[in-house]
Amino acid sequence: MPPALSIRTVSANQDGQLPSDTLASLRAIALHAARQGAAAIARNAGSQHTLDWESKLPADFVSRVDREAEDAVVAVLRELLPEATLLLEESAPHTDISHGLGVVVDPLDGTTNFLHDYPWYATSVGVTWNSVPVAGAVVNAATGEAFVGALGLGAHRVAADDVTLTAIRVSGTTDPMRALVGTGFPFKQLEFLEQYQRQFANLSRSCSGIRRAGAAALDLCDVACGRFEGFWELVLAPWDTAAGMIIVREAGGRVTDLQGNDAPVEHVAIVAANAALHEWLLERLAC
Repeated sequence: MPPALSIRTVSANQDGQLPSDTLASLRAIALHAARQGAAAIARNAGSQHTLDWESKLPADFVSRVDREAEDAVVAVLRELLPEATLLLEESAPHTDISHGLGVVVDPLDGTTNFLHDYPWYATSVGVTWNSVPVAGAVVNAATGEAFVGALGLGAHRVAADDVTLTAIRVSGTTDPMRALVGTGFPFKQLEFLEQYQRQFANLSRSCSGIRRAGAAALDLCDVACGRFEGFWELVLAPWDTAAGMIIVREAGGRVTDLQGNDAPVEHVAIVAANAALHEWLLERLAC
């Protein structure tokens, strides 16, 4: 990873884009911050039975571990990206990141998994420029596996030394009947349940299988590295997707809304897939 881990001023070049060395540094900072969040989660693994669960919404929980992980991520960002505007799931979920440098943080994606000791949860840190994802990192806190991406620099799996990068690409599968598709249930917005059930039934008839693991940031990384051919969820928050979007796109995939428009970093439906199957997936979901 690049040696420069602290950026005091981030500015675009003459064509309005961030320079590649700046993007590389933003990627490194996102990874370092995500690693710190994941470490805070890992320190608490196995202690789930002692935690108090708070309900933000029905079936939507938060614990002190979410907050400890967020504090760990924020400490890194305040030191290394002091000019960035932070959109934080737990403490600042309504921050405006539409101008300049933003960082979107999900300290513990898959809180319910963590609370049940189901080993599939992560810290996600996405960097935006004028609200567009430009760099990001997702670290699986249960396994240590990490993924990064940065605009124009590709997408990579990261070794434990945080230096060795292995390029990843979306699946090359073109046959829908061989496609494995990830999903997420609309458990927070049950008004979408009937639409989701129609989509699930329609898609089940024309692919090899559907999986729901419970952590959207990791689902997107699974698309990026070719484990899934596609993924969809009807309602996701910015912190669920900001990092995963850039990782999928840099791995050669597409991330859109249900209409096929590039998905923004907002509360929105997400459809991600390799380029060959993206239109097929949109068609199957249009029901």
